[in-house]
Amino acid sequence: MIKAVFFDLDDTLYDRDALVQRLVAEQHASFEGELPGISRERFVSEVLAMDDHGDGDKAQGYQRLVAEWQLELDLANRLCRFFWSSYDQHCHLSPDTATTLRTLKAHGKRLGVITNGSTDRQRRKLAALGLSSTFDVVLISEAEGVRKPSAEIFRRALQVCEVEAGESVFVGDHPETDIEGARHAGLLPIWKHVPYRPLVTEDVLTVHRLIDILPICLHE
Repeated sequence: MIKAVFFDLDDTLYDRDALVQRLVAEQHASFEGELPGISRERFVSEVLAMDDHGDGDKAQGYQRLVAEWQLELDLANRLCRFFWSSYDQHCHLSPDTATTLRTLKAHGKRLGVITNGSTDRQRRKLAALGLSSTFDVVLISEAEGVRKPSAEIFRRALQVCEVEAGESVFVGDHPETDIEGARHAGLLPIWKHVPYRPLVTEDVLTVHRLIDILPICLHE
């Protein structure tokens, strides 16, 4: 029986790509007067490519783009500040995520988040999503001093929740960091499908909506 369900944060508990697309479109509207000759379509396309689904360094990326556009270099710093100051405003909890978490809690499952990233930034995202008090454990790589896919960060979550790996599920979008990391730590991995990071192996449970994990997690 599954006793605990752990989640990645970005692109698992919320749709990060959709968030950034909304943010960048708003950014172009706010800075349009300082972007001569840069259409909305071009701006959105090139900033999304620079963001690289969260893997791109925003400070360096905006500097490179502003240089390529031959605009004032100070604009890069202001674009980067706008990105991070606006991010939390665009964090919205989907009905899919809300229903899934509510159902799991109603069935007595322990819930946790295991995420790589900055402690402050990841906690702010959880707060903006209204999830600060939802989980029994939240482990963030910066605070823990260890990152997924290391088995150690998964083991710490298991210890806090007082469950065994074989009684636990981990849901994430990244094939190596999340899926292989959880598998090596002994948890049952479930891949939250994203089109831009295909699985290396095919023998992994896959869902397109979080609610689809419920039959797996509630089966006794």
